[in-house]
Amino acid sequence: MKKYILIGIVLFVCASLHAQLKWNSRYQAYIDQYKDLAIAEMLKYDIPASITLAQGLLESGAGMSELARKGNNHFGIKCHDWRGATTYHDDDEAQECFRKYRDVYESFEDHSKFLARQPRYRSLFRLKRTDYKGWARGLKKCGYATSPTYAKQLIGIIELYKLHKYDKATKYDRFMVDRSEVKGIAPGTNLHQIHIYNKNYYITVRPGDTFRSIGEEVGISYKKIAKYNERDKDDRLVPGEIIYLKKKQKKAIKAYKNRPHRVKNGESMYSIAQYYGIRTESLYKMNRLNPDYSIQVGDYLRVR
Repeated sequence: MKKYILIGIVLFVCASLHAQLKWNSRYQAYIDQYKDLAIAEMLKYDIPASITLAQGLLESGAGMSELARKGNNHFGIKCHDWRGATTYHDDDEAQECFRKYRDVYESFEDHSKFLARQPRYRSLFRLKRTDYKGWARGLKKCGYATSPTYAKQLIGIIELYKLHKYDKATKYDRFMVDRSEVKGIAPGTNLHQIHIYNKNYYITVRPGDTFRSIGEEVGISYKKIAKYNERDKDDRLVPGEIIYLKKKQKKAIKAYKNRPHRVKNGESMYSIAQYYGIRTESLYKMNRLNPDYSIQVGDYLRVR
């Protein structure tokens, strides 16, 4: 009977682990948002970016855990000798003390320092940066987490989302790193996902968004954001529309070379320009059109 119970427990653990490792968009959005920050930390402290991302995903539930939402704590690091702000959360014991951070950047930075300065993790830094399996097993062995499947979970996440490719990176996107260090945003704020397209960054408008609220979130002047999007700073934003965070390009990406846009019902020169991440003025110039020209459904417009 004991044998069957043991087999049942093993099968249950394996099944639970397998279920947890199914791809989901929330995990991917977290990776897209913080991969450059993980790479920046790797180049500074020599901790594999894949490990940092996998731990952040696992410990914070892709940024949705109570600790992450209330205290920007993405790695479940307890107070220990911490002298900064704190928050309390039920973990191994009731109402344990955890570190609280100003922003996500500070959480990632403290995680790196925590591993680099703790003697018990010293052996990990003798491993190659690309040895994510060794790091995962070492973290479990050194006591980072109590879960018996911790290493397997980290490895599973890394391999499912191919996070190991970031361990070979030699540079990162400074803009994305800076966005994780924006001050004055309350913990738990549901931040917009930042996307990259045509050498630019954009967010998708949600109900209640204004240029001012977006500017406060991303740390860019709301007047500049309005100007980048060829809009008035007081314009009402419509949920679902795209707002760029830098000045738009003069032409579309290379994939649209010799592929004109066919005008559809309800489109305008502005909406088409936004779709391709280009300036409306450039769209007119490329097609040798006067600013007062009214496009017609079925018209073909060059976008590159």
